[in-house]
Amino acid sequence: MSNSAIQSGQPSLSNEEREYEMRALISSIWTGGRLFIGIYTFMLASLVFSYFYLRSSDTGLLWRPDHVTAPRAFGFLIFGLSLVTGLLAYVGRKRLVMGSFQDFSVAAWSGVVTGLIALLLQIIELSHLSFYPGSSGYASTFIGFAVMNIVSLVISAYWLETTVARGMRIRREVEGENPEFSSNPRARAFRADVAAMSYFQVFLTLAGALLFAMFYLM
Repeated sequence: MSNSAIQSGQPSLSNEEREYEMRALISSIWTGGRLFIGIYTFMLASLVFSYFYLRSSDTGLLWRPDHVTAPRAFGFLIFGLSLVTGLLAYVGRKRLVMGSFQDFSVAAWSGVVTGLIALLLQIIELSHLSFYPGSSGYASTFIGFAVMNIVSLVISAYWLETTVARGMRIRREVEGENPEFSSNPRARAFRADVAAMSYFQVFLTLAGALLFAMFYLM
């Protein structure tokens, strides 16, 4: 046991123990990211179930009176920007794996911008609806979709921003050339976080495609 460990009152860790803790951290990031996707899937599934249940049981013709729909121009813009955000996250991770942090940084910050624009448009769209929230089954489920999409866009932009900011901090504080690709524990945790973030962004893009078709095209 080293003198510093004795003075601090904490036992020193062997290299094997440090590696075990590092692998446990990376595994928790991997598991947590996929559990988050699973939780989000259940949340979105409740919306999809409500949509198709109310649509199929439209006995009083109250599902969609006069075939009202949300503004499609907003829908196309919001989905298009969300799609770009997901693609930027995916491409950014691929470029990081290939060894280019600069490309990842540009893609991530661009994704933050497109995500925030989509968030702003989603909020503005709520003031341009031609129906009231409780006027029909479609109206009620659309409001639920809009609120969920606002939450999704906030999480998407926040996770992208914090991930790229974490990488930039590692470049400033960890010594060496290309420290984000080193075996430093912080760099290894950063790369695991990038992977979890990109998987979630792709999941949001695929789920967004389904919801876009449901509320704007069907």
